[in-house]
Amino acid sequence: MKNKIKDIDILCIGEVLIDFIGHQAGVQINNTRDYHRYLGGSPTNVAMNSARLGLKSVLVATVGSDGFGEYIFERLNEVGVKTDFVKQVENEPTSVIFVSRTDSTPDFIPYRRADFCITEDQISEKTLSTTSIYHTTCFALSKKPAQTTIIKKAGDAYRLGCKLSIDINYSKKIWDSQEEALSVIKAYCQLNPLVKVSEDDMLRLFEKELPHKDIFEFFHSQGVDIVCLTLGSKGVKLSQKDEEVIQLPAIPIDLVQDATGAGDAFWSGFLFAYIKERPIEKCLEVALQLAALKLQNVGRLPDNINILSELL
Repeated sequence: MKNKIKDIDILCIGEVLIDFIGHQAGVQINNTRDYHRYLGGSPTNVAMNSARLGLKSVLVATVGSDGFGEYIFERLNEVGVKTDFVKQVENEPTSVIFVSRTDSTPDFIPYRRADFCITEDQISEKTLSTTSIYHTTCFALSKKPAQTTIIKKAGDAYRLGCKLSIDINYSKKIWDSQEEALSVIKAYCQLNPLVKVSEDDMLRLFEKELPHKDIFEFFHSQGVDIVCLTLGSKGVKLSQKDEEVIQLPAIPIDLVQDATGAGDAFWSGFLFAYIKERPIEKCLEVALQLAALKLQNVGRLPDNINILSELL
């Protein structure tokens, strides 16, 4: 893909919120005594990681006019994420999520208020015409008006030549119904996005363990060319339509500190290398390196992730 004349490398649309991550490792929320505050939300993590990798990164999101909202603006500005399209709303507080600290998929309790109040006036055609990648998540698509806005603007982005991207981080807790989720996912997949899914996501979405081949075939049949399936400690598989599946092992980690955001780190690395027009296997290698770095840190990635730019 060519993005030489684009002003925005990655436009991330979706949830920005406060993660309260448990201080006690390896216990569920009911046994967690203390929490530490971090900036969270999957599109937000991707936007921040991308900015710290040197990409031109923009976040479209909504926060409350409160202390948490101010904290979000401060943190985004610190790392160089453009915040012109982050809106403050007066009538809803900033969304927060309580998350268990674990080396696997974390337990969480969401308190969602402002994050899904994303409206069409936040994303102009001019913005989309200067964007390389339009990225969102299943979480962001779970509630209106954000859902309506993101789907409509995704269609506009596609027509204007953007490459779409989605993390299908499905959870029953945040959708009214599984049927609605599948319908919205299929609508987005018709625009041929780069798709990231995990085995856990697919188990929750289809409520049964599907063979990897069936997962790939499902997305290819919806119009997706590239599907990336993350397998936790077993690494990753990537399927390109009508080509051999690529499989790479995870980078061994001596001690996993925190798995929250590891998938976002992985996808940030993948999109970073993809924008730099690297071969698909190289995109996966960079993604795995960034995920390994995240697993060794609680909360956000360390500030030295610009070292990855040298690995390309």
